[in-house]
Amino acid sequence: MPEPVETPAAALMRLTNGYQVSQAIHVAAELRLADFIGGEPVTADEIAPRVGAHAGSLYRLLRALSTVGIFRETDDGRFVGSPMSDLLGTDHPRSMWGWPAFIGRPHQREIWGDLLHSVRTGEDAPHHLWGVDIWQYRADKPAEIAGMNAAMAAVSRTAAPAIVAAYEFSRFGRIVDVGGANGALLVAILTASPRSSGIVFDLPAVVREAASVIREAGLEGRCEAVGGSYWDGVPGGGDAYIIKSVLVDTTDEEAATILRNVRSAMGPRSTLLVIERLIGAPNEGAVDAFLDITMLVSTHGAVRRQDEWAAVFAAGGFKLDSVTPTAARVYVLEGHPSE
Repeated sequence: MPEPVETPAAALMRLTNGYQVSQAIHVAAELRLADFIGGEPVTADEIAPRVGAHAGSLYRLLRALSTVGIFRETDDGRFVGSPMSDLLGTDHPRSMWGWPAFIGRPHQREIWGDLLHSVRTGEDAPHHLWGVDIWQYRADKPAEIAGMNAAMAAVSRTAAPAIVAAYEFSRFGRIVDVGGANGALLVAILTASPRSSGIVFDLPAVVREAASVIREAGLEGRCEAVGGSYWDGVPGGGDAYIIKSVLVDTTDEEAATILRNVRSAMGPRSTLLVIERLIGAPNEGAVDAFLDITMLVSTHGAVRRQDEWAAVFAAGGFKLDSVTPTAARVYVLEGHPSE
């Protein structure tokens, strides 16, 4: 029997209730359910004591998640893993656990709850709610910093193989990853480019984790973690400077300021590599368009079109020379210092 066609009313209801699915996935991540549900069927009663949950309520959560492909319920009421739930496992090599664990946190819900104010005024939610930007809000909250780092690591872990496959990084001797967080991207690049070396540069509290990531990858001799702020300046001596998922958090003026700081550290033949998503054609690219709304409400940044990036590059002292797509739907925007 053919599947019924979804009516506009049903589609609207499904989209409107999307936050419910998001929060259910967040709870599954918080309870680390995927670490306990794999190929062997288990019951909610068996798992509940191990994750600190009420058995009946846990069953209802797992049942709901199974209807959207996260876990799978057997005919006798037990549960096994699925391709999506496997990615919620904390020990999976391509684990995405950090992202749903982060986006359902209370401050994230509070920010999105203030979207109406942002649309009416253009002001980001953190300034409206707490009187500071999102970075100042997190500065004295180690749990929030750790959550953000885990989320960004999940994104980089997913995107890094596609970025490495799409662009030839091995032509650069020394690579500086500006705002490189825990170093996941640069580690992937250096692993694939054995003659290259590099620096992960980010705030001291953020980059601290990079040292252990570098050590675990066996790259201590070729990669180092350096603390600092790209608002004040960046390390010199790089043949290439990567800035991934940083400028999306900023206004055009702020992005140009950061690029000028990078430009000051670069030699005349150094290469700038901005790695970001791009806004697509009208009525296309929902992921990118909604990421843009995330930037509006949380950081006052933006997901930009290619022509908008060209203008930002020019304001920062660069010429945008090429745009390389990747399988992860992020783009490598290559630029060089303007004359």
